[in-house]
Amino acid sequence: MQSNASSASDTASPHRSAEPPDATPSVFGSVLEMIGNTPMLEARRLETGPCRLFLKLECQNPGNSIKDRIALSMIDDAERAGRLRPGGRIVEGTAGNTGIALALVARQRGYSVTVVVPDKMSEGKISHLRAMGAEVILTRSDVEKGHPEYYQDMAARIAAESDNAIYINQFANPANPDAHERTTGPEIWSQLAGRVDAFVAGVGSGGTMSGVGRFLRSRNPDVELILADPAGSILAPLINEGRKVTPGSWLVEGIGEDFVPEILDLELIDRACTVTDRESFLAARELLNAEGILAGSSSGTLLAAALRYCREQSEPKNVVTFVCDSGAKYTDKMFNDFWMIDNGFLPRESYGDLRDLISRRHTEQQDHVFREQTPVMQAFKVMRLYGISQAVVLGADDTVTGIVDESDILLAVVHDRANFRRPVSDFMSRRLETIPPTASVNDLLPIFRADRVAIVADDREFYGLITRIDLLNHLRNQVF
Repeated sequence: MQSNASSASDTASPHRSAEPPDATPSVFGSVLEMIGNTPMLEARRLETGPCRLFLKLECQNPGNSIKDRIALSMIDDAERAGRLRPGGRIVEGTAGNTGIALALVARQRGYSVTVVVPDKMSEGKISHLRAMGAEVILTRSDVEKGHPEYYQDMAARIAAESDNAIYINQFANPANPDAHERTTGPEIWSQLAGRVDAFVAGVGSGGTMSGVGRFLRSRNPDVELILADPAGSILAPLINEGRKVTPGSWLVEGIGEDFVPEILDLELIDRACTVTDRESFLAARELLNAEGILAGSSSGTLLAAALRYCREQSEPKNVVTFVCDSGAKYTDKMFNDFWMIDNGFLPRESYGDLRDLISRRHTEQQDHVFREQTPVMQAFKVMRLYGISQAVVLGADDTVTGIVDESDILLAVVHDRANFRRPVSDFMSRRLETIPPTASVNDLLPIFRADRVAIVADDREFYGLITRIDLLNHLRNQVF
């Protein structure tokens, strides 16, 4: 980690506001007036080699993402062209943020929105979409363009079969890159007083790279344009090697493609940087710890690529990238240590026995346990709050005396609600399947066939539970 000593008076520093500290901010008449003009932050607590890295905080748009810009531009364009009429319906295939942005603008303009979303998207994005009144249709993320369940093809079909509806199609809509050429690019240029040496962006629809890239090149033909691309996307091999590959899969949301979007100008890009899911998630977590910025997974990809570029340089350069969206929708994923561990992205101590299969280790206080005297109601509240289906019950000497699951609680209270006040020891199962940590993985199978969970314990202590999904996670991590 470094702390850049350069001051705000340096020639490469962005302009600062001339307003006095006590100036009253402007009052906006509509949330749509707040789109754009996002701040620029220099990352001074990250190791950037000889370079200075600037982050344009697109997460501070009212919809919390850079997609607000293109949603406004595409809807304005559709209205001017007469394709979008009063009471109309906007349909789009999206990884989430474009849908949120469209719902934001559409809500202000009186339109309805239907979004088709791949099933790998975060629950936070889906909840946000529904809260804004959008109709959300989930479809498969394991199929390619041309398949009837591919999210873009499904969106186009829904729009074609509906009255007074348009498929906004961010991937082929010229109003998408136009938004960035008119607003985002000029803002970057102004904020850095024209001192931009390199620009790092991802490709979701291709509008950001094409629009900002065109503007920056019009001002400085030597500016380097670098694509940050998730491992598994087809774009990096195509750009770097001219090689067409079969698309893979990745967990980062919103960027990376299995086809070349129509509005993407590949000729603008100097080179691509491939970033793994692990690198992306760890970079986003590092950004939060170092700079206090809660960013989304695609921002992690951009940051990882930008930092790699910065550290490779032998002379000072001003490098710009984005915080594309807020990380608030990813707190149950990449900012959740358990999710990161379950997916093999965070290391933890290995024992070389069944303890390695326990996802929530009791010895590290990661699990939820109950005492024999815990009321059934309290057990129910904890299980519902933390999304767990079973937990062990401990006796006075901290040994496992039982296990309680959802069915135990249901049977306890279905005929007598007063049982919510009774202790879990009255209803817990005492038929325990205990297995020592030194046992074989194969010893787990009879336990699972009996529809039970494995309690890992020996004469010294209780280590935790192993469920079917824990074993599946363990086997998957061995492969990937």
